[in-house]
Amino acid sequence: MSITEPPVSAAEALLTDGTTVLVRPVEAGDRAAVLELHEHGMSDTSRRMRFLGASRVAPQMVADRLCGPGRSGVLALGAWADGRLVGEADCEATAPGSGSAELAMAVADAWHHRGVGTLLVEHLVHAARKRGIREFVADTLAGNRSVHRVFSDLGLPVHRHLDHGEIRVRVPLDEDDEGYLRAVDERGRTADLASLAALLRPRTVAVVGASRRTGSVGRTILLKIRRGGFTGPLWAVNPHTGVIAGEPAYPGIAELPGVPDLAVLAVPPAAVPGAAEDCGRAGTKALVVLTSGLDAAQARRLMHSCRRHSMRLVGPNSLGIAQTDPQIRLDAEFGGAFPLPGTAGVAVQSGGVGIALLERLAWLGIGVSTFVSLGDKYDVSGNDLLQWWESDGRTDLALLHLESFGSPRAFARTARRVTRTLPVLTVDAGRSDAGRRGAASHTAAAATPTVTRETLFRQAGITAAHSVAELVEAAALLHTQPLPDGRGRVAVVSNAGGIGILAADACAEAGLQLPPLPADTVAELRDLLPAGAGTANPVDTTAAVGPAELRACLDALARADTVDALLVCLVPTALVQDDADQPLHALLHGPGRRHLPVAAVLLDQEVPVQYRTCADGGRLPSYADPAAAARALAHARDRARWLAEPPSAPAAPPAADTDRARRLIDAFLTTHPDGGWLDPETAADLLDCYRLPLTASIRARSEHEAVLAGRTLRPLGHEGRVAAKAYWPGQVHKSAEGAVRLGIGSDTDARECYRDFRARFGDRMAGLVVQPMAAPGLELLVGAVQDEVFGPLVLLGLGGTATDVLGDRTARLAPLTERDVETMPADLRAAPLILGRPGAPETDLAALRRVLAGVSALAWDQPQAVEVDLNPLIARPDGVVCVDARIRVEPRPSFDPYLRRLRRPALAGEASGP
Repeated sequence: MSITEPPVSAAEALLTDGTTVLVRPVEAGDRAAVLELHEHGMSDTSRRMRFLGASRVAPQMVADRLCGPGRSGVLALGAWADGRLVGEADCEATAPGSGSAELAMAVADAWHHRGVGTLLVEHLVHAARKRGIREFVADTLAGNRSVHRVFSDLGLPVHRHLDHGEIRVRVPLDEDDEGYLRAVDERGRTADLASLAALLRPRTVAVVGASRRTGSVGRTILLKIRRGGFTGPLWAVNPHTGVIAGEPAYPGIAELPGVPDLAVLAVPPAAVPGAAEDCGRAGTKALVVLTSGLDAAQARRLMHSCRRHSMRLVGPNSLGIAQTDPQIRLDAEFGGAFPLPGTAGVAVQSGGVGIALLERLAWLGIGVSTFVSLGDKYDVSGNDLLQWWESDGRTDLALLHLESFGSPRAFARTARRVTRTLPVLTVDAGRSDAGRRGAASHTAAAATPTVTRETLFRQAGITAAHSVAELVEAAALLHTQPLPDGRGRVAVVSNAGGIGILAADACAEAGLQLPPLPADTVAELRDLLPAGAGTANPVDTTAAVGPAELRACLDALARADTVDALLVCLVPTALVQDDADQPLHALLHGPGRRHLPVAAVLLDQEVPVQYRTCADGGRLPSYADPAAAARALAHARDRARWLAEPPSAPAAPPAADTDRARRLIDAFLTTHPDGGWLDPETAADLLDCYRLPLTASIRARSEHEAVLAGRTLRPLGHEGRVAAKAYWPGQVHKSAEGAVRLGIGSDTDARECYRDFRARFGDRMAGLVVQPMAAPGLELLVGAVQDEVFGPLVLLGLGGTATDVLGDRTARLAPLTERDVETMPADLRAAPLILGRPGAPETDLAALRRVLAGVSALAWDQPQAVEVDLNPLIARPDGVVCVDARIRVEPRPSFDPYLRRLRRPALAGEASGP
């Protein structure tokens, strides 16, 4: 076991029916619980299947093996529901160092067919892999269908051998098995959806804290639920019985005539934990907590009740939720009017943003399928709602406002799947660099919160707007218009030259293209339009254009094979007016045109964006500002590009020696428990484990050794010269401290360099690192940083001493795919220097891609490598070589983003867990 791998930690997770269980190691004090499970929780038949025959002493033997003094070689996990052990799975190595372990499991009869065994085996697989176990083996009876179903449903390869009525099962634990990861994801999705049903499709609802006081939150919610037409029983809970807003009030949850699926809590902070516990004991399965201001102790008690009683929680500090499904019609939020029914799913953290967004959507005419105000987001998150919207059969547009991420890796994986079927839009809140941590390396300094979030959104295919207004602008177009070709070629048409120029500028600033029009299209426009019209792109029809001419102009542009979208900018004239006789939007839609997105800009429009209903009943987005329309088209172009990208396999680095890499890190952390920067030799050895090309180097600890090192390496250097770098532990920016000397060509130069460095840096200098001078080439930066929330981030940019000044970088979350390593160089402004240009050949792209893949693999495999900085990496047509590398390690547990568990929320200022 690696010293950086702590003991297995407890985790709460969902079963297939939405029940919450605690998965944790079985300990010495659990002997009675283990005995109870095997003696009284299992029938005689189940025990016979478990122990391959009848045995009265078998339960005692299992309890002794799992909980007795000799249990050190056994890895055992238990599933606990409300403090009771309902299942256990364990493994024990078949022989020291064999990589094979004998697997056994038992589940209480009352908990069969709920996914207990599968969940335990998943967690056992994760823990066993970290301990060097590469295979599970198990002996089972042929008739033990339940355990065979567990093996078959895992998603891992299963090999069976029948021998005299017993089946020997062998399960290889391949960490990269895509089938297993897909199966885990699907089981997680199924469990998540089951747990959310009581929240988003409740049959019965109670409002706890409903008050007789007019204007109180509880009374408002009660009234809105009833007036919204909720189809099920609705109950008010108030210590003072009577009638509240026309509904009978009951003194407590226990006194209700039925069990509420959903309880909305509008009580003071001190009363929240007790009310939640009462709901859980009654059998409620979902809470919406409107109350704010809970302290840490109250928050912990609230979460304890939710997890203990398998209740999903929205809030606290929530505005509420709404479900517009005609079969439900639940309006349990205290915003404005009941959201307009429709097909947009909306989730926000900020209640104020939620109210503003609902109002704008309602005014625009975009209806809502589900609205959830997440509030402080202790439990239910954007990831949960994406999975709900993916499966609810109603939602075709997702709108998010998330201020934080509890599990961004799970969110990104879900979003990457969901965005294949429906647009997911978000407001990129929290873009300020004020959150930038004090980082040492160039790579870490570049990995700002903005870079990390933008990377997450880009890789997941999420449309990220910078404001609520921009979010609505993009939603208006994506909700009604087809996607353009991914090249984003726009034809701008205006009946006033000035607005056409402004629109063209806006398109250029948004990264859209205004291509030249084909000659036949130009000729057609010249024949169609009034004298003096401009037939280039942008097209200026002049103010003399009439409705028929304008319509024909748009038809001609739609037929041009160089145009992917139309941006039509109009000002009212005597000939073209927006009135009942000739509405402008009627001109903008032609039944014979090919399916292109169209956006209108009407300068006299009083609102930023609105829909115009076309003759065929379709809706056309109309904007007051050309910049808004251009931004919306650019977002549509980006979505089209993302959808056009086929799924890509993980980038395959050269064969890596991960075990040796782990031993190197463990050895360093043994002598440096708090972590630190690796010395040059260890850093070089670690890079070599991933076949990363670091130049040759020799550490010289004296003047004489510096001379000898120079003699040895000069024949390898460009023009027979070497470089020398002063080194001391903890050193980061050598150039900034004047600790680099280039072009050393003789013994005399080497002596002078050593003496100079010794005089300036004194006893802190631990020697020189001497390297052959690299031939001139393009200096790049390749690195990785471990973000505690987002995981490993890989960066590529211009390197050398100017890297921070130029700031030309791109990033991806690891693990990189083949497409990532292909496209990252093209993202840079300096792409022509890498990809080649007239008179200058391209660099060795294959070698650069191998470096990106290797750094990604290092960062993914070794989470303790918190900063990896290859700068500069010299790229030339004949190869790449790193001439300076820095690696910082810290003791940090590995994180499996596929392991099913409920995230640990941030309570009262705590950091949110993954």
